[in-house]
Formats: sequence, structure tokens, C-alpha cells
Amino acid sequence: MKVVSVVGNRPQFIKAAPLARALAPLCDHVLVHTGQHYDEELSAVFFDELGLQPPDHRIETGSGSHAQQTGSMLVGLEPVLASEQPDVVLVYGDTNSTLAGALVAVKSGYRIGHVESGLRSFDRAMPEEVNRVVTDVISDLRFCPSQVAVDNLAAEGITQGVHLVGDVMVDVAAQFGPLARRRSTILERLSIEPQGYTLITVHRQSNTEAAALGALVEMLESIEGPLVFPLHPRTESALSRRGLLERAERAALVTPPLGYLDFTALLASARVCLTDSGGVQKEAYLQSVPCLTLRDTSEWVETIELGWNRLVAMDPAAVAKALAEIRTPAEHPPLYGDGHAADRIAELVAAPVP
Repeated sequence: MKVVSVVGNRPQFIKAAPLARALAPLCDHVLVHTGQHYDEELSAVFFDELGLQPPDHRIETGSGSHAQQTGSMLVGLEPVLASEQPDVVLVYGDTNSTLAGALVAVKSGYRIGHVESGLRSFDRAMPEEVNRVVTDVISDLRFCPSQVAVDNLAAEGITQGVHLVGDVMVDVAAQFGPLARRRSTILERLSIEPQGYTLITVHRQSNTEAAALGALVEMLESIEGPLVFPLHPRTESALSRRGLLERAERAALVTPPLGYLDFTALLASARVCLTDSGGVQKEAYLQSVPCLTLRDTSEWVETIELGWNRLVAMDPAAVAKALAEIRTPAEHPPLYGDGHAADRIAELVAAPVP
């Protein structure tokens, strides 16, 4: 049996790592890198740190609009899948790589498995929401991280091929979280103390448009105490174009993009995390760190209901109010499984087709 995984960005590299290990004794696993993240800091470092096999195929997609990226991936993926003839194509999350992998697979007649199926922000203005909805419709195997995700699919009439497996990020956190704390020296390098700083990440398209950048810098300047800001290339470019990069660098400890171990160590010791990333919201919960989400919606509604996460949008006043009110909730249940999601997915992928 042959399984092809299509990956293209940081969260997908991380999610693929435990699955590659779980699939290894069961099938021939082929890894395809779409090149969506082509910077070294956002790509190769994750393969090295997580022990992920080097890509068997790489498509040089690079930057561009959503249409340009997706189109380039479609053209590049078609001959790769044709040459590999997989039994199952695995796609991860909600990026352009996810959509492109699923579209090529369904049009070529290959079965599709969607890892992290059923998540919904209910905001169709988000490209990621469109990607995940379309991918779920055309998938054959839908691997859900939570009961909420299962319920979301059922509300859309999707009940076949739906499997509640837990979240592979729990697997990763269990395996690599302790390693990150032992090996990373990021706190020493930045001269910061555990619980003595705020961590912020910003990369989403809506928050890097001109209208939002002024509010972003104003927010950075208003936060007291050390503020650590690993700067995504898209955000750095947007700030630079608007002449705001120097103000951001004065207001925060700006770092280049970080590898998984450094970022996990930084997140685990933060007082609070501000982010517009879906994945970082969940990672913050897994590390028991309160989170403020710089968006109006979230896919991880369970974290909001429990009080670990709060929606504040890109609103400096709302952020200031939320920071003043931050409390660590008493309850921290295992929302996303027991750390064996990859094993369950691998068994379902390798099972004979009914």
C-alpha cells in the first residue's frame, strides 16, 4: 500500500511527523512538499528537528496570490501523483496546499484523507475556511480532532467516513514538548524570564493588510513588559512596505521565524500568547498558556468556552482590556485526545476499503 502526504507549511510539517512514524510499518509513505513555505526558517528546520523524512518530491511554488499558489500546486502535483499512483492522499489542515492536494487527488481518482477535518470558523471571508470546507466535501476519510468537529460535519450532512481520532498535535506535544524545554536556549538568548513576557505571532492576510497594520503597531507599543515577536516573512514585508517595521522593532523583541523546539519552549514559558494563528491557539492550550486571538472568529471554540482563549480582533483597546483581565482557568481537560491520534489515523488509512 502507498500513501502520499501533501505538506507545504509549518503546521503541516509538524502534523506529518507523528503520522510518518505511525505509517512506516504499515505502508510505503511518500512525502510531497509543495514549497508553500520556501524560507529555510519555515521549512527545512522543521524536518530536521522533528526527524521527518526529507521530501520525496518538492514543487517550487513560492509566493503569489491564492490563485497563483493554488494553480502552481495543481500543475506540479498532478504528475507527481500520476507517477506515484497512491492508494490514499493525505492532506492536512486548511492551506492552499490542502486544497490543491485534495483537488488533484479527487480529479485523478485517488482516495483522500483529511487530517484535522471538521474545523469551522463559520467565516467564509477567510481563505482557510473555504479550503477546509471544500476539502471536507471531497474527502473519503475525515479525521476529526474533537467531537465539535464531528458535529460540524454532521450539521453539513457529512456523516460517512468521519472518524473521531484526536489531534496529532497532542502526539507532537507529548513527544517534543519536554525535548524543547531541555534543548532550547531561546529564553537565555533573548534574556527573558519564564512567565515574564508576552508572546505574539501575526501572519494572517487580514492582519497584514494596510488597514490593520497601524492597529498592530499601536497594540505592540501599548503592551507593557517584554514582548517577543517572531516575525513571519509576510508580516515583515507588509510592515516594511508601510514604513512601520522600525516602530515594531522598537516596541518588541523581534526575532526571525523560529523552529519548532525554540517556538514551543518560548510558548510554554510565556505569560500569555497573542496570535491570529489557528494552530498556535491550540498549541497554547496544550501548553496551558492563556491565549488572546487577534481575530473575530476561531476554529478552536472549546478553548474559548473554557476561558483559555478570548477573541479580541486586531483592536488595541480590546487587547489592553483582556490583558488586564487575564486569569488562568482552573479546568484544563484533554480536549483533543490522548496523544495516539497518529496511530488511529494510520490504522484507518491502512485498513482495507469496504
